[in-house]
Amino acid sequence: MNCLASLLSSWLTLTVWTAEPIPFPPTLPNTQPLTIDQPLDEVMVAGIDRFALNAIEQAKAARAGKWQRDTSSPGAYNASLEPYRQKFREIIGAVDPRVRGRGLEILADTSLAGVQPPGTRLADETELYNILPARWQVLPGVTAEGLVLEPTADEIVGLVIAIPDATWTPEEFCGADPDKHEATILPRWLAEQGCIVVIPTLISREETFSGNPAIAMTNQSHREWIYRQAFELGRHVLGYEVQKIHAAVDALVEFNRDAGADLPITVAGVGDGGQLAMYASALDPRIDVTLVSGYFQPREGVWQEPIDRNVWNLLTEFGDAELAGMIAPRPLIIEAAAVPEVTTPYAPKPDRRAGAAPGHIKTAELPAVQAEFAMTQSIYESLQSADQLQLVVSGAAGTGQPGSTRALRALLTEMEVEELDADMGDPLKIHTPIEAEARQQRQVQELVDFTQRLLKLSSKTRDQLWSQGDRSSADAWAKTAETYRAMVWDKLIGRLPEPSMPANPRSRKILEDQAYQGYEVVLDVYDDVIAAGILLLPTDLKEGEKRPVVVCQHGLEGVPMDTIDGPGSSGYPAYKAFAAELVKQGFIVYAPQNPYRGKDRFRTLQRKSNVLGRSLFSYILPQHRVTLKWLSEQPWVDPARIGFYGLSYGGKTAVRVPPLLPEYCLSICSADYNEWVLKNASVDERASYMFTGEYEIFEWNMGHIANYAELSYLMAPRPFMVERGHDDGVALDEWTAWEYAKVRRFYAKMGLADKTTIEFFNGPHTINGQGTFEFLHQHLHWPKR
Repeated sequence: MNCLASLLSSWLTLTVWTAEPIPFPPTLPNTQPLTIDQPLDEVMVAGIDRFALNAIEQAKAARAGKWQRDTSSPGAYNASLEPYRQKFREIIGAVDPRVRGRGLEILADTSLAGVQPPGTRLADETELYNILPARWQVLPGVTAEGLVLEPTADEIVGLVIAIPDATWTPEEFCGADPDKHEATILPRWLAEQGCIVVIPTLISREETFSGNPAIAMTNQSHREWIYRQAFELGRHVLGYEVQKIHAAVDALVEFNRDAGADLPITVAGVGDGGQLAMYASALDPRIDVTLVSGYFQPREGVWQEPIDRNVWNLLTEFGDAELAGMIAPRPLIIEAAAVPEVTTPYAPKPDRRAGAAPGHIKTAELPAVQAEFAMTQSIYESLQSADQLQLVVSGAAGTGQPGSTRALRALLTEMEVEELDADMGDPLKIHTPIEAEARQQRQVQELVDFTQRLLKLSSKTRDQLWSQGDRSSADAWAKTAETYRAMVWDKLIGRLPEPSMPANPRSRKILEDQAYQGYEVVLDVYDDVIAAGILLLPTDLKEGEKRPVVVCQHGLEGVPMDTIDGPGSSGYPAYKAFAAELVKQGFIVYAPQNPYRGKDRFRTLQRKSNVLGRSLFSYILPQHRVTLKWLSEQPWVDPARIGFYGLSYGGKTAVRVPPLLPEYCLSICSADYNEWVLKNASVDERASYMFTGEYEIFEWNMGHIANYAELSYLMAPRPFMVERGHDDGVALDEWTAWEYAKVRRFYAKMGLADKTTIEFFNGPHTINGQGTFEFLHQHLHWPKR
């Protein structure tokens, strides 16, 4: 039964009903007494937290069953990995075609005046290598920059890409910075052994260029600054840097071809560089030998690491062991070693905004490394390649410096290079100014520009995707919409199994007013996950009568009482007691508790969920589904007339929950509707989340899946409305009007223009309660009082 079909019976009910009012006992009928004495929002968030952590552990146990490896031969194994490589490329955003460049371009006009032109030695003929600044092309407008250590020996014995930790410059990594201690002997030792060593600059963990001087500078690391905007567009700072490594591999393959040689190509990295070395080698079988130092360990705690390591859907299939297994049967050396320890957020400087995400990096404990290594070992053994995998422990229990003698000798052995018997002297130093900061600025800005270009073009991708639906009629669209609805739920939000446990409803009366009675309600959704809210029943509700329901949703850091409390309360300026006002109009009202409350306590839920391809709305949707089922079973509810009205984060809910749940017969989005992808990813708009503390807000690849207009299409043919205050700082009126215009056209083209509207009003981020109330009366078929 839909809204229109129930019009006649509901109207007759209103005009002729003479039964007695329903009773209002301390506990609602068919519910158990609610005895929880903690705040329900805290219970809810803590329960979801336990659920998410349990799911991560369950995913680890289930991971092996998701792999179908053909170990009959190295060729068959490599072919069987291709679907996994494709998926991994997608989730790290390494999907853009690389440009064909000119190989490694040595920068003869560099400001590093102490560096000699190619083919000459730095000081005298006793030096074993030269230091050459270089760059190479990666993507359109994106280069990699760094150093090349060029051996002075007559014979080149190997080609190495040595990747530093993100806290080190290339100069510090190889000991060339006279003002800093040599980070590790790894790169220069390989150069002294006769290897060409390419050292890329990584996007650093500094904050210098994170922001827009015309708007605000932030305390985000450069890596988080790139991560935020890229994540919204299905890209990632990790994917960009893997592309830089693969572009370097392209150049070294070309070097081999031009030289008529077959020198081994090796990738070796430390810390963040170790992560990138493993990722790059897992994806690229052209890499012959790999060294991962100071990174390898179980990743079930990745949600505690800096947010630039947050990868959507990573842990369903790709722990470190599985990624290392994708390198098999090629030689892989894992080194347990100390790495630079990092804690974010940094304390904001006076001229910077706070809001960076929390996270920390610390040296892995050796037993954890060994446990993960054992899982990789089983993969190598299945290929009869156990001798190609090694674990090297640096120092006491893996706390020694990266690039230990044993690890480096193992690396040379796997490269089939004979070690030179030469005493290591001091590293070469660059004695002229090192413009590492200018280079870092170029590298950051190139990725910002590339990502902002993707942002600009993302609407075209969405238009092409959504134009494939049948819009010839409302009925045709309703059938088409199911495919899009599944796509949004599965790819953008992340779907949990349908709730199957009994709801076990509990309730207690908490409000008594002349116009209504209020009950706190708790329902079970999953183990540890509850749905909760406040049900408001009009005191003139009669036995046997069925009325429409309005679900009134609070915003960020809110609670249901915010939508009910009157003047003088903390919630009244934004909510205007709209739940109470609607129940006074005769509607039944339900005000749910949503889990976006508790600052980092709820924001880290997003981190714990993203790694399994889930988001905060993965829990909110089942919560609402269970709530709707329970509401529909109540004797005074007309299940065909349940509408939704949400403010702010509740407005965010309005375009994510009702579009996917057909049990809602209409939706109203207040104080949130806008060009959402732009708001998230733009570095040029003051209202952008790039400058705020909502680090959880970014949704994987939303820019190429669905913006607010496309999400709103999924409401059709059901009624949909937007409420917008001219002074609402969430966005510009122009953004709201631009995005809503697409929805208006969509409805009108299918003859549904009377089912959608927008109301602008003079006011801030608040409920207006004028046009929206009329919209509810009209489409829920309930007369105004």
